[in-house]
Parts: sequence; structure tokens; C-alpha cells
Amino acid sequence: MQFNNCHSDKEKFVHSVFSAIAHRYDLLNTTLSFNRDKYWRRFTVVHSGLKPGGKGLDVCCGTGMLTLEQARKVGLNGQVVGLDFCENMLSKAVENIKQTPYEGIINLVKGNAMDLPFPDNTFDCATIGFALRNVPDIRKTISEMRRVVKLGGKVLSLELAKPSAPVFKQLYYFYFNCLVPLLGRLGAGIKGPYSWLPNSLKVFPHQLEIKDIFTETGLSGAHYYELTGGIVAVHVGIKI
Repeated sequence: MQFNNCHSDKEKFVHSVFSAIAHRYDLLNTTLSFNRDKYWRRFTVVHSGLKPGGKGLDVCCGTGMLTLEQARKVGLNGQVVGLDFCENMLSKAVENIKQTPYEGIINLVKGNAMDLPFPDNTFDCATIGFALRNVPDIRKTISEMRRVVKLGGKVLSLELAKPSAPVFKQLYYFYFNCLVPLLGRLGAGIKGPYSWLPNSLKVFPHQLEIKDIFTETGLSGAHYYELTGGIVAVHVGIKI
């Protein structure tokens, strides 16, 4: 998929993709990841530095799963904001959050990841889960996340990565490129969205390059963890 008018074209396309699959997004995530997505989100928040009573931001929050993981960490005396630009995903997040004790501490906001509607130095951490591939400008998004985090706070990205282990790598790419689009189409009932998934990873920078972008945007101690054989990576950087 090529985007001639870069930012606006990609935003419109991504919005249409997630609007179409919002109703099945959580089920398909869990199914296609063999239920590992829950562990990946927990791991991310464990490394966020969030404490009870803290204040977290989840950028591109989607259906609110990572937002809820933050809420469990900060507890009922904390506060979490989830931001997304897709109304259908936010509506699903409202449904998911209502089923938990954390409805009162979560605020969902419609907004753009590259222009966060928050003052500087507002949050103890900012996370983005499975969405850095989808933003038109990775550097701008990370810079905005850094801006709104307090000094000493962390910026984290949980994202698909590119495994390197022989044999596993080949098996994974066969599953990801051939079976995921098929299973996604069967689960969502439409063809396009889950064909976008492997295509988006092909053009997404390697995890080493993402680490460099974290550093270039002013985050200190940038590093990453590869999980489940390197099919996902959690990047972490500190605002100093």
C-alpha cells in the first residue's frame, strides 16, 4: 500500500481499517497471538515505572486493553487517559472499561497521536501499543509522547518486531504473511484489514532503528526487550 499524500492518506486508510474491525479486534488479537497479547501488555506496564496513585497516558488506545493494564497498575487512586482518533475503537473501549472497576479513573479522549492535546510534563508515563506502525510520522509521535511525560517518566512502545532466529523466523513469516490475513478475514468477515497487517510490518523499521529514533527524540537510556522469540518488541526510554 503506497500513500501519495503521505500523512492524510495514511490517516484516512488506517481510520477506515480500524473502524471496520473494531467489533472483533480484541477477539482476533487474542486468537491470532495465541493469547500472548495479554502477557505482552502486562510486561509493558511492568516496565512503565507507574506506581499506585500515578497518572498514565495510553496513545492510540484502541479498545482500551493497554489502558486497562495501566489502570490496574495505578489503582483506584490513580488516573489513566486513553487517546485514539477512531470513534468505533473508542466506543469499544467504553464497553470494555464498563466491565471493570476502573471506569471512574479512566478518561477516554478523541485525538491525534502526532498532536497530543495535553500540556507538557503531565503524565508519569506514556505507552503506545501496536500502533507505531500505523502513525504517519513515528518521530513526531514519540516526540509528542516525550513532551507530555514528566521529567524522569518513561515512554514505551509495544509493537510487532522482526525475529531473526533461523527456522523460527521462516515459520513465523509464513504464519504472519499467509495465515493471519486468511484467519483475520474469516474472523472479521472482510478481506482488507488483516492483509494490511503483514504489509505494515514489512515497511516498519527494525527494532534497532526504533531504538535509535527513541534516542534521537531525546529519550535517555533507550533500550528494548524482544518477547516470544522476537515477534514483538517493547521499547523504553526515559525523559531527562
